[in-house]
Amino acid sequence: MAVAGAAALGLARLESVRALSGLLREPRRREMAEESVFRDLLEILMSASRSIEQSCKDSCGQADLDSCLLLVAECFRCLRNACVECARNQHLMRNLGLISTSVHLIKLLHGMQAKEELLLPALRCSLQFLGNIAAGNGDSQNSLWKCAFPDLFLMCLTYSDKKVVAYCCMVLFTCLDSEKVGELLDPGSLAVALHVLRVYKEQLESEWSFLIVTDHLLQCPELVKALYAKLSNQERVTLLELMMSKVSEKSCVSGEEMRVLARHATFLAGCFQEQCGAVLRLTDAAGAEDEEALVTIRLLDVLCEMTSSTGQLEHLQALPGLLETAIDTLRLTHLAGKQAVNVFTATHAVTGQEEVSHPAVGFKSHLIRLIGNLCYKNKENQDKVYELDGIPLILDNCSIDDNNPFVNQWAVFAIRNLTEQNERNQELIAGLEEQGLAEGSALESMGLEMEKQEGRLILRSARKKPS
Repeated sequence: MAVAGAAALGLARLESVRALSGLLREPRRREMAEESVFRDLLEILMSASRSIEQSCKDSCGQADLDSCLLLVAECFRCLRNACVECARNQHLMRNLGLISTSVHLIKLLHGMQAKEELLLPALRCSLQFLGNIAAGNGDSQNSLWKCAFPDLFLMCLTYSDKKVVAYCCMVLFTCLDSEKVGELLDPGSLAVALHVLRVYKEQLESEWSFLIVTDHLLQCPELVKALYAKLSNQERVTLLELMMSKVSEKSCVSGEEMRVLARHATFLAGCFQEQCGAVLRLTDAAGAEDEEALVTIRLLDVLCEMTSSTGQLEHLQALPGLLETAIDTLRLTHLAGKQAVNVFTATHAVTGQEEVSHPAVGFKSHLIRLIGNLCYKNKENQDKVYELDGIPLILDNCSIDDNNPFVNQWAVFAIRNLTEQNERNQELIAGLEEQGLAEGSALESMGLEMEKQEGRLILRSARKKPS
């Protein structure tokens, strides 16, 4: 009879908490909730912690654990609801110690053996509660961070349940600020950032992991550099794609954000210069999935996007070695395409119906785009391309090429930037045409023409012909 009575009492308590959880969905009820309500819920959670700890020491009845988990889940639903847009309740709960109690209980739940259909709701609701108590409340965020970082995040970011992982990302995002992001650099904490990136890579629908990376991690160049060193090549591609999405944002950026992007640009340019040679492995059909080469391609994509922004252009134009590397890489890939038939060989399908899906498609186009960007209104770089014999190289890559869509347009763009207010470069191109080394048709396609003025060959914009 005593057992039956205890079971009945437990069921009555569960129903009472469940009813309270429903009431606290209403804003007016939340504002009127008394502190004693939260004290009672705290006592239930502390009692549950003791029961779970005891079950680890001896063989506690499974039915008792099942009812305990049901009650824990409902308590967290109740607390979760009570925190929604209610700073008063957030403060009350924090001052009662509900944050530290909840973090302790979550760690116990993580390590216990129980039915998944009972364990998962308790874990999910507990994380939702932590997210709600911290939302918009700096004191709660700091208190939660002290209790949960890094252990709780490492534990939940690697959990098998996607919702647990997503809610953990939500809590992490809610807590993070520039100071806390700096703590991720600690050797024992860097794994938190690594796991967030892996969550995004494996669960592309995870909005919270995306926001953590783009709004917080990418704001710390030192962290990006430390992360990059630890990532696999596939994960580096993922990080670079996220950086690409951030750089591509058209919204105005502050002076501090400009400085952050400049440091990213310096780092990525260095990475590109170090490993650009890897792309030549793509000449082998078996190397189409070479992961280091894929990273090189993504690095080039990001650098092209960065040099398309006036905010980053001058910084990248001044970086030593980047322009030379782009020209050298263009020369090597162009030569590789001439020595044998491969992805760097210029092709033109007669039907125009063929689709090329090789990862290196467009690589030479992007190299020419980068060279053109780096020479935009920059006399020093214009002259550097001249000295490196880059102009004939670009002209030799201006024909239609299915492996490099829009290569002609990017070549036009590059030549225009190379010749703008630069007579020596203009004379070089004009001389190449006169010698038959640059086709007149190629210049015409660029909207350029050659003419003699006072015995000198001058390149100028083509006159429009009457229709």
